[in-house]
Amino acid sequence: MEKKKERSVSEFNNELKLKGFNVFQIEADSNATRIYSRKDFYKICLTTGKSIVHYADRSFETAGTVLFFGNPHIPYSWETLSTSYVGYTCLFSEAFLKLSDRSESLQQSPFFKIGGTPILNISETQREFLNTIFRKMIDEQKTDYTYKDDLIRNYINLIIHEALKLQPSENFSSQKNAASRITSVFLETMERQFPIESSDSPLQLKTAQDYAKQLGIHINHLNRSVKEVTGKSTTTHISGRIITEARALLQHTNWTIAEIAYALGFEYPTYFNNFFKRLTGTNPTTLRTQAV
Repeated sequence: MEKKKERSVSEFNNELKLKGFNVFQIEADSNATRIYSRKDFYKICLTTGKSIVHYADRSFETAGTVLFFGNPHIPYSWETLSTSYVGYTCLFSEAFLKLSDRSESLQQSPFFKIGGTPILNISETQREFLNTIFRKMIDEQKTDYTYKDDLIRNYINLIIHEALKLQPSENFSSQKNAASRITSVFLETMERQFPIESSDSPLQLKTAQDYAKQLGIHINHLNRSVKEVTGKSTTTHISGRIITEARALLQHTNWTIAEIAYALGFEYPTYFNNFFKRLTGTNPTTLRTQAV
């Protein structure tokens, strides 16, 4: 029987993963229908309209034109308030932009770190200039030019450098209930790790300490907030979600137990077996046999 090594999100996600990049016009593309794994891609949006952007533990109220930077490691959501909302969206993977030599400095920039400011207010002159860049990227991705990826990378870096010259938006409001917002960010960050799409890409965040480091807060602060809001510990939430994913992988893929263990972040299959039995009362092999 052929093994299922990949669990796909959508055709668009497959295409995006293959190219590592996509840019499109919001008003012409019905971007809301595009489904992709946000855990894998950076996002730059140039939008005109009224909205509220929830980013990590803060919310930004926007009106007019803004430039938004989305980090795949930080949860965000967008509430559109305008009847008319136009602009451009650019999605790209870390591998596409070849950030390996400078990823740390980029993720520590005001646009990509959790305590930073991912939104910039854009004037009409700036909007016209940035529109031109986005349109150039849209035109370029349709060509057969041998070095178009290099050219598109240059356009992305140009947008980032132009943004560094601008004043970050201060039009944000902190959530009244900090514990509630931190818990929401934690839960969304956790969900972004799933579903596991490949047996070759292990789970990155496995412990409460991993999540606290990812979110840029002290582990005690995270644990107190999650316990206060949900009544359960951070570790209980993480373990429960891993078990849910383990069940899905056991029942809906042909991956071996060792492959599933590795995908879920366990160094050895025996560690996974012991973890699974402790939380479910049965072992992975038995569950898979029962499901057949």
